[in-house]
Parts: sequence; C-alpha cells; structure tokens
Amino acid sequence: MQVHLPEPTAAAPITGDPLGSCSARRALAGFFVSGVLLSFLGVILFSWQHHLTSQYGIVGLYYGGLIAGLVGSARFAPALLRRKGLGWTLALACGLAGAAFLYLAFVSPPFSPWWRVAGMAVVGFAAGLLHSAIFHAISPMYRHDPAATVNLAGILFGAGCFTLAILISGTFYLYTAAAVQVWIAVIPALFGWMYWKTPFPAQPAPTLPVRREMLSELRSTGAVLLSLLLFFQLGNEWALSGWLALFLNQRLGISPPSALGMLALYWLALTVGRAASQWILPRARHGRLLLATVTAAMFGCIILGATDNKFGAITGVLLVGGAFAPIYPLLTEMIGHRFPYYHPGLYNGIFSLAMAGGLLTPALMGYIASIYGLHMIMLLPLVGSVIVFVLLLLIWLESRLRAHSSPPASSAHSA
Repeated sequence: MQVHLPEPTAAAPITGDPLGSCSARRALAGFFVSGVLLSFLGVILFSWQHHLTSQYGIVGLYYGGLIAGLVGSARFAPALLRRKGLGWTLALACGLAGAAFLYLAFVSPPFSPWWRVAGMAVVGFAAGLLHSAIFHAISPMYRHDPAATVNLAGILFGAGCFTLAILISGTFYLYTAAAVQVWIAVIPALFGWMYWKTPFPAQPAPTLPVRREMLSELRSTGAVLLSLLLFFQLGNEWALSGWLALFLNQRLGISPPSALGMLALYWLALTVGRAASQWILPRARHGRLLLATVTAAMFGCIILGATDNKFGAITGVLLVGGAFAPIYPLLTEMIGHRFPYYHPGLYNGIFSLAMAGGLLTPALMGYIASIYGLHMIMLLPLVGSVIVFVLLLLIWLESRLRAHSSPPASSAHSA
C-alpha cells in the first residue's frame, strides 16, 4: 500500500521559499492554539468537579456544544475571510477563544452546566474560524512540501495539548478553577495580538472549483473508505484524550494531578511519535506500518482496560500514544494522493468535519458511562481500533482491485 504525495500543480506556482514566509509560519503556529482549544475539555473536568459525581452525561453535553460551534463556524468563515482578510480573522478567532475561557472561568460549578455548554460552543466556533484562516494562509507551504507541513501542524497541535495538560496538572492545588482558566485565556490572547500585528498578503478566500475529476473521486469507494478511516481514527484519539484522566482517577484511584500528568504523557507520546514519523515514513512500507500501529493501539487499549496499577496504566498510555502517532500523517498522505486537486477550503472542510466527527466519540462516551459505568470507557477506542484495522484491509483490497482494473500506461497510450 505504498502511496505518494501530490505534486504541486502548475496552476499555483511556488515562488521563493514559502516555508520561510513570516506570515505563513505564524499562521501555522495557530495549530498550537487549536490544540489548546480542542483539548480543553479533557483537562478541565477535574476543575469542574466531575470526579466527585457520576453525572457523566453532562460531559457529553459539553462535547455537543463544542461540536455545534465547530460545525457552525463553517457558515461564517468564508465571508469573514473575503471581507476582512486572514490577519483579522485569525485575530478574531483567538480573541473569541480568550473571551470564551474568561466566560467559562465565571460559570464554573455550582452554576448550571448549560452555561458551560454555551461557552464550549463559543470555543468550538473560535476553533473553526481559526482552522479556516490557517488552511488558507499555509496553502503555499502545503503545496511546496505537504509532508513537512502536515507533520509540523501535528507537532504544534500536540504541543498545545501537552502544554495545557501540564499547566493544569502543575497548578491544580495551587490556584482555583477560575484562576486557572484565566491563565489559559492568556494563551489565545497573546496569539491574537501577534496576528493583529502581522501583515498578511491580500488573498481572499477563493471559490471552491468543481471539477469532474473531483466529483468522480468523492463518489468512489476508496474516498468513502478513507473518510471512514479518518473519522474512526480521530474518534479513537479524542476518546482517549477526553476521558483518560477521569478514567484513571475513578478506576485506579490516581490523584487528579497525576491523572492529568498521564494525559500529558499521552500527548507527549503522540507528539514525539509524529515528529519521529517524519523520519520513519520515507524508510518504511506504509501498509505494514499502518497495520503494525493499529495492532499496537488495540493492545494498548486492552492494557488500559485491564490494568489495576499505575505501571500498567503508564505502559498502556505510552503504547497507545506511540501507536496512534503515525496514523494521521499516513492518512493525510493517502488522501492527498487520491485528491490531488488541492484547495484550502476543501481541505479545511475535510479537517473540520473529521474533527467534529471525531469529537462525537467522547460525546457518546458520556452517555455510555452514565448508563453502564466508567469502566466501559476503553471499549469504544478498542472497537474503533478494530474498525480501523478492518477498513485498512478494505482499502488495501480496493487499491489492488483498482490497480488491476486500470490498464497500464503504455497500453493506454497505444490505444
């Protein structure tokens, strides 16, 4: 299952060094803020006292608000980009995120959870705006070097998640929940100031080109399988990141700071693994690597579900985090190979919808935990890993059948 990255198209020539563009580099750094926004729920549940109650369904409502905001931003982002430009939209997204964190600092328990659901909807809306602007701003970088851009984005995203988990873990007993959330609000505020002061090139959001080749590929069996694979893999990653700390606290009796430290370890393994995958991918057969990582992820989920001690929990966290690391870069590479008609709006739509779909898993886990108990938490990522394994086999079979049915290039030219 060897895949290749799409080549830059002749319609968008690359001049200079896009990777050296100050505005593009600063826009790419926005994935750090994205990691902070989307991992916030997984680390704040202790501060919102959810380890003291069994009302896990409320956590599902929080994720529902986050998903609603993320999806709802898709309606407004293109118009903002056309009318206000990249810098203004990036600054607005960071400003909204900072304001949402400040708002959430003042509606912590004992306030009604619906106030926090509304705040999470604003966080999701800010994340969606941020993604739209970032993908438009870094499109020259992606066309110049897709693999490096995707890996850097993943590393920055994971660094944001890791930083937030470490911050909450280190300050859990030092500051109140409100004070901690005020400190978190400073992060997007600083990025918003940076974007406000950064001059971005005037490039309004282009309209999405509708091509016969694109529509044909979107209807193909391979496209459906790849979309399902991305959906379930992101669901696996966010299922663990959203519930791992609470699961370890309730099941093994680990203190909230230590449980958050293990969540930080998960993000560290995921981030370091994605950095290492940039060296591994050109040297390994991608099909075998995918099968090996999915198998290791399944084994790690089994360890986490069965362990009764801290050593087993650390082993499972490291195994799952390291196994998940190369899967997303490989998936984006496969999608780029099947969809060479790159367009930043299309790629942002795929990313945002896949992210929103992935967040459905931790939302669903809240209702499962409220009915069957928190011990069922590890069941969904385990089942999801099995589904990813099956989808990989189907994609391999589909690619073999596709290659077999397509005539060789020489015979096609002679015909």
